Amino acid sequence: MNLIGPQVRKIRYQMGLTQPELTRKCQLTGWDISREGLAKIESQLRGVSDIEVTKMAEALRVHFAVLFP
Repeated sequence: MNLIGPQVRKIRYQMGLTQPELTRKCQLTGWDISREGLAKIESQLRGVSDIEVTKMAEALRVHFAVLFP
């Protein structure tokens, strides 16, 4: 359903962030996402729009291309 979920999880682990911490960072970018929503993205149970990919990259402070395998 999405390609970025496993990469998001990997980068989050590498940064030492919990799901609630990454959720807060996403919310600071203007993306209102819950911890449950993030968990669904990471497990590829929820799709991700183009703008959400951009917001995730912003929250993780990486180039959006890094999120794709």
